[in-house]
Parts: sequence; structure tokens; C-alpha cells
Amino acid sequence: MSERKNRKPDWVIAKERAKKASAAETIWLFGLHAVRDALSNPAREKLRLVVTQNALDRLGGTGGLEPEITDARVFDRVVGLPPDSVHQGCALEVRPLAWGGLEEVAVSGRGQPMVVALDRVTDPHNVGAILRSAEVFGARAVIAPARHTAPETGALAKTASGALERQPYLRIGNLADALIALKDLGYVVIGLAGEAEADLEHVLDEVGGRPVCLVLGAEGPGLREKTRETCDHLAKIPFSGPFGSLNVSNAAAISLYAAARRFTSP
Repeated sequence: MSERKNRKPDWVIAKERAKKASAAETIWLFGLHAVRDALSNPAREKLRLVVTQNALDRLGGTGGLEPEITDARVFDRVVGLPPDSVHQGCALEVRPLAWGGLEEVAVSGRGQPMVVALDRVTDPHNVGAILRSAEVFGARAVIAPARHTAPETGALAKTASGALERQPYLRIGNLADALIALKDLGYVVIGLAGEAEADLEHVLDEVGGRPVCLVLGAEGPGLREKTRETCDHLAKIPFSGPFGSLNVSNAAAISLYAAARRFTSP
């Protein structure tokens, strides 16, 4: 009886196991630029550096790690990267970055009070490009659900071209709950939808200087219904012609530029 009484609830055990599994996860970053930026990031936990001699000569430093030098002909097999990875003979095993909680980053993070939320954007190249734009225009974070969105991977890091080491990328549980939390913190949530009646510029004029969360969906399906219902506004990027479309990373860059102007214009 006492053993059953002292036993942790199943949901607590499951949560602790998930936390341990997450902490044990490692990823391989590859390519000279991505590896060099990760090596110079003191917040990044680094485990193994595998390089060819040529890549080591070009890397310019190992961040204190003892490099494992291997032959270019067997590099893919040693590291276990996908065959189409453009690794340049350089790969670094790391643990995912810990950026802190959403409230902390949204309220007191670096940059302008802007957040980008991604709804089922699964292509790592798109997410990497969005991280680059978020860094350029000073957003405090890019957030996305832990499921059905691109995780932190080598392909994402390579496309982000170093931004992954500097731009917070938060994986959250439920997107709608996160958007509600941002609204409680004073953010205005704007969903990008091609069929929306209002132009993004007009919505931003109406919002004024308040913090903004820009929500973008996957190409094709767009925003889910629950996500739409949670947004304060739906807005579109106007096109000059009757037909046209942008991929999600381009739409994010344009939206971030439009939103950032409100904080940087005199």
C-alpha cells in the first residue's frame, strides 16, 4: 500500500522520461560555416568534431575539441550523414540549444518585440531561411510546435548560415496555447493568409507600436483552423498582379521587414 502511495503519477514519470530523452538527443551540424559558428558559441554543448585534414586547415580552430581526422572517402560512413549532405568534410556533434521559456524570451529577449510563429512548417531549409530573416530584422524568437515542424538539424543549421547559434528557436507544445500566452503578454497575433481581406501594412498601422507575433503556415495548407481562430487579425501580403504566391520563408522576410520598420523608423 505504501509503495503505491509513494509512487509518482504516470504522467509525471512520462514527463521525466521525455525530459531525459530530450537531454540525451544529439545532432550533427555540418559545413564549415555552421560548424565554425557553433564552435564559437559558448552556449552550445559540443561533443565530437570529425573533419578531413583539408577541412581542418580551413576551419581556423576547434574550440578546444580534439578533432577526429578522417579520410574524405569514408567521411559519410563515419559520421552517418544523409548522402546528399554538403558537409565540406566537416561535422560537429552537439546538443540542441536551450533558449529558456517563451515568456522570458518574449518579454526580455534581445531585439525588437516581435515573434515569428510557424504552423506545420516542416521543411528545414524554409525554417533555416526564416531564422536568418528573424535575426536580420531583430525578432526575439521563432517558435514552432515540437511536432510537425522542422527540428534543429544539420540541414536547418546550414541554411540558417549561423543564425541558429544566435536566433532563439523555441519548440513549444501547443501552438494555440503559446499564441494565447503571447496575447496575455501584450502581443498582437497576426496570421498571414492569402485570402485575408486586410493588407498586412494596414493591420500593422492599426496595431501601432504594440508587440507583434507573425504567424505563418505551411505552403499549401496554410494556417490550421484553430490557429486562425486564435489570431487577433488575419492579413495578406498584397501582390501587384491577379496571380502570385510566395514561399513561406519569403513571406516571413517581407512580414518581418514591414513589422520591424515600426520600431526602427524615426
